[in-house]
Amino acid sequence: MLLDIRHNALTHQIIGCAMSVHRALGSGFPEAIYQRSLAVELEEAKLDFASEIHLPVYYKNVEVGARRVDFLVADTVLLELKATNELTVAHHAQIINYLHAYKLEVGLLINFGQDSLVYKRFLKNHGTRM
Repeated sequence: MLLDIRHNALTHQIIGCAMSVHRALGSGFPEAIYQRSLAVELEEAKLDFASEIHLPVYYKNVEVGARRVDFLVADTVLLELKATNELTVAHHAQIINYLHAYKLEVGLLINFGQDSLVYKRFLKNHGTRM
């Protein structure tokens, strides 16, 4: 199976920003600290992003509400941040469901809560990690 590589350069740049934050702060802070720090890194990288925005949620192509997302980068990549001891299947399901509900193709699940930064890329059309 060929992987979708359309967003690889952008996700690579985002992950680099997250690594810079994790190198500087390590683990142990609340998610909000990492979110604010990542915003600084994304801005310095001159990436177009919005944080804590409400995106419409769709069901059968009908807008049924809205939900806040941590980041939307370049109007294409959803970022979901965590600061937990480990990522679970529930976290994976959350971002896959968000991609479907928001009608987005690519998501990054980033966890700052471990000794090393943990991240996973997701594609909506595959329902699995890249």
